[in-house]
Amino acid sequence: MSDQIVEDAIPASSNARWDGRQSDRTVKEVQTPHVTHVNPSAEAATHAASWMPLVVAGILFPFADGGHCIWLAAWLAPLFLLRFTRTHKRIFALPVILVVQAAAIAIQFGGMLPFSIPIDVAVIFIYAFARTVPYLGDHFSIRRLSGFSRSLVFPVLWSAIEFLISLGSFGSWFSSAYSQSGNLALLQVLSITGLCGVTFLIGWTAAAGNALWEEGAAVRRVPRVTTACAMLLVAVLLAGGARLAFFPPSAKTVRVASLSQLDLDLHPDPEVAQRFERHEPLTPAEIKTIRAQAAVISDDLLVRTEREARAGARIVFWGEGNALVLKEDEDDLIRRGRTLAKNNDIYLGMALASWHLETTPHMENKMVLIQPDGTPAWEFFKARLIPGLETAKLIRGDGKMRILTTPYGRLSPAICFDADFPRLLAQAGRLRADIVLDPSNDWNALDPWHTRMDGFRAIEQGFNMVRHTSHGLSAAFDYQGRELAQMDHFVTEDRALVAYVPTRGARTLYAIWGDWFGWLCVGSLGILSWKFRKEG
Repeated sequence: MSDQIVEDAIPASSNARWDGRQSDRTVKEVQTPHVTHVNPSAEAATHAASWMPLVVAGILFPFADGGHCIWLAAWLAPLFLLRFTRTHKRIFALPVILVVQAAAIAIQFGGMLPFSIPIDVAVIFIYAFARTVPYLGDHFSIRRLSGFSRSLVFPVLWSAIEFLISLGSFGSWFSSAYSQSGNLALLQVLSITGLCGVTFLIGWTAAAGNALWEEGAAVRRVPRVTTACAMLLVAVLLAGGARLAFFPPSAKTVRVASLSQLDLDLHPDPEVAQRFERHEPLTPAEIKTIRAQAAVISDDLLVRTEREARAGARIVFWGEGNALVLKEDEDDLIRRGRTLAKNNDIYLGMALASWHLETTPHMENKMVLIQPDGTPAWEFFKARLIPGLETAKLIRGDGKMRILTTPYGRLSPAICFDADFPRLLAQAGRLRADIVLDPSNDWNALDPWHTRMDGFRAIEQGFNMVRHTSHGLSAAFDYQGRELAQMDHFVTEDRALVAYVPTRGARTLYAIWGDWFGWLCVGSLGILSWKFRKEG
């Protein structure tokens, strides 16, 4: 008889604990009846059936996250993969899971990682290993824990790992919670727990489903763990639905417009443009040509800004780094923006890429907000830089969010990658921002995934958010995650987003309490470890 069959036979119920100190005689007594009565064909069929959960999980996982995500697949895939790990030796099952997770991430986020192939592969396997650890923890706990304790190992470990990873250089990228984009009733829990709450629910459903799979078949009743998990999930969905139905935004709205630049090259000669991007020396004639090309883009943005102001927009801003300007010309461009804002009585967010020809790092990626009286309110530099892609060339901001009280609510900025860091945007929540302006710049593979992530920040912190994305999806979200308007760079010629945005946000428990649930999951690992040693 195979080892796999023996392993399955022992922990048939989570209420029946395996005592590692049992004598060999006791083990043989448990196993002997099975060995006596199992015929080879039945054993082969059982062994083959034990592989079916892996097959199903392998089919589902590419759609459980990323660009081609199906929200239901995100719930089913870990359920089946957990079943596979529980019915096979970990020395064999865990390497298989690592490969499955790595392949799934490569498919889910294909083209999204802006690195060379070796770095892409390294990032994929690092995150695949992180996603494998919860299965390893669950496997170790199978024979030492039971009931609720056993069912919590997987979701708590999964949530804790994702939370700790979100504190790193890539922020909340690869969080499993993003798979539920569009499931607004469920996502309202973000306003209490942040991303970890969604991950925990998905993970506990997988563990509780396996309890039903194992115990339900053995004792012919629904385990208490499964009942409790189902009740919690229903309660979260009902509460979220009630929040959407009975507490929608009711404040007055303001017309917000955002714009992208024209598709113009910085220089007619691609080689010169590349040298400029690499911060290599240029001739005076080449610099003059680049200055002229940049002026064409800036002129276009200013003309279109005035058009949107005359159409009724009270807040206008540009996509990330759309107004390229040499540092020595920056004051003149801002002066023109100040005049335009004053003449049209608008708040103007000038997203600038200011180039230093002599210093390194050589670019300021920032937003300058101009008030209707023509005075600058604040200057915000991009605070979170993409590792490797931006760290060498961008001047990093101080990481402090800005706030400005206006007749249209309290305005705060973020720039693209900044919004992938919940702890950074938590500052806007603490400052009680009503509207966050987020100039961004993506590429085709990120459309629409990256923009959908921003809707999570709006729900978490209780502000409304407008993200304008050059080369991607632009969208506006209210503080409950509803999409108010959208514009896709790749399917329209007039790259302007217009949205009517509520002028008031909502105070959320997550904005007040912060990452309490994430730290609770981290702390709970200690309690589970203590119980694990005690039961062992």
